[in-house]
Amino acid sequence: MGEVKRQKLREEIDEKYKWKVDKIYESVEAFEKDFEILKAEAPKLKEYQGKLKDGKTIYEFLKASEKYSRLAEKLLMFAYLRCYEDTSNSKYQALKTKVDIYLAEFGSYIAFFEPEILALPTEELKNIIKNTEELKEFNFMFDTLLSQKEHVLSKEIEEVLALASDSMQAPDNIRSMLANADMRFSIIKGENGEEIQLTEENYSSLIKSKDKSVREAAFKALFGEYKKLENTFGTALISSIKNFIFNAKVRHYKSALEASLKPNNIPTEVYKSAVKTINDNLGLLHRYVKLKKKLLNLDEIHMYDLYVPVTDYKSEEIQFEDAVEIVKDGLNPLGKEYLNIFDDGVKAGWIDVFENKGKRGGAFSWGSYDTMPYVLLNYNYELNDVSTLAHEMGHSIHSYYSRKEQPYQYHNYSLFLAEVASTTNEILLINHLINKAEDRERKLYLVNQQLEQIRTTVFRQLMFAEFELVSHEELEKGNALTPEDFNKIWHDLNVKYFGEEMVVDEEIDIEWARIPHFFSDFYVYQYATGYSAANAFANNILENGEAAVEKYKGFLKAGSSDYPIKVLQKAGVDMLTPEPVEATMKTFESLLAILEEII
Repeated sequence: MGEVKRQKLREEIDEKYKWKVDKIYESVEAFEKDFEILKAEAPKLKEYQGKLKDGKTIYEFLKASEKYSRLAEKLLMFAYLRCYEDTSNSKYQALKTKVDIYLAEFGSYIAFFEPEILALPTEELKNIIKNTEELKEFNFMFDTLLSQKEHVLSKEIEEVLALASDSMQAPDNIRSMLANADMRFSIIKGENGEEIQLTEENYSSLIKSKDKSVREAAFKALFGEYKKLENTFGTALISSIKNFIFNAKVRHYKSALEASLKPNNIPTEVYKSAVKTINDNLGLLHRYVKLKKKLLNLDEIHMYDLYVPVTDYKSEEIQFEDAVEIVKDGLNPLGKEYLNIFDDGVKAGWIDVFENKGKRGGAFSWGSYDTMPYVLLNYNYELNDVSTLAHEMGHSIHSYYSRKEQPYQYHNYSLFLAEVASTTNEILLINHLINKAEDRERKLYLVNQQLEQIRTTVFRQLMFAEFELVSHEELEKGNALTPEDFNKIWHDLNVKYFGEEMVVDEEIDIEWARIPHFFSDFYVYQYATGYSAANAFANNILENGEAAVEKYKGFLKAGSSDYPIKVLQKAGVDMLTPEPVEATMKTFESLLAILEEII
């Protein structure tokens, strides 16, 4: 027998492929020293309580709060990144836990600020800001705060809510432990008849198998396990939604949807318009399903057939250094400055490239105001990994620009904007690869990749959004919901979205239980709006060159210095209209036409 291929240990990975976390702290001892300073000094913030009545004191509090918040974020980054390098390392697990516990306490130190500021008469506060030169840089922050005045509670209630925040996460934590720790899936037969222990990790590969019996078995085994636990999953989700509704009512919002969107000045109509626009264009998805059925030569198409590649094309093995060059070629329309930042980031140790034993799965970009951006990858030499590199570096360069150009209070862009820069990079890259492709199978593969991206990021996420909307509205009306109700809502949505060609298997009814995003209220629609905004930016950059790039860089530099809708509008994308989503539908239609032409 040949040697079993095993995951490398952390220490076996070449240093040049590891992120440079030591640029945050050189050692755990240096971390501990700053942690002790934070614990000793941060409680001083509580001394400002009851004293925020003049510009000088308000400014002093804001700068002190910034100082300790920045230090807390830096500590958080070190502990989390070290833990994610090897989640089995008990030393770093302990650091992460210690930081988590402390940050809940830290939040209570500053919980009084908003209610105390908003307890001041509005005109008095405006005069304080107007007559205090140092507070000018906080103008937009105060405008935003005043716009939320009716939703901020007394300092006593805000402090209680801050202390209860960890408990309010219980439904999400229960769901996570159930799905990630307690569930055990059955053994199924693979393509060569070998026995495979099904896991969430290998399901994504098995559902793409060319062997129908393999993907059907994986599909039924996976959702069969979720079905067995539907009552627990259902109770957790109902509890989570009730928490969001409770928060909305306590803070005097008309609905949980408004509570989620209004703090960023996003009208609820943006959400509802996106859902309506996708419903108006479901014929395109039905056309795609029909085309996929033909490409796969199926008598009938089932839910478990959706992820099967339409071609046998296999990407060549792509070394990481080559992936960097491919991405740079794809991002060339963004100009020299952008590419230089990309290059510098790779060389400076932003990226943790390869998997190792115990390393956190997936990919992300993260960082704080006083650290460089960090990118976690689990690079596996495939074309998808190249796209992931482009995506995560899009996040990181967005963060780089916003931290460089904005003061601390405006450096974090909102969730509504979070996926725009990353997806713009992906779209530019795949357009470049499609245009370069001469081989029929490669072009077919790439076109279908982009169609799948829109199907999963726009159609699918807006189906998720519709599920959330229906579920919340039912509970807000006072109607009871059961797991059976969730199953029916989910089934009916799948029938509507995928059309009459699709056999909507009963196993799919429980899929809602598999979606962790439902525990982050009204989050998923932003993938769809983000993709649509990115599609608009990418098209504009490709059509209009340098002028469009400058507008786009303005977006990257804006952070949260204005409301997200306005940040996009200034850069030429208006999400208050259905235009960006409709334009994405036109892109989807044009890709369908290319696919039909190829075959």
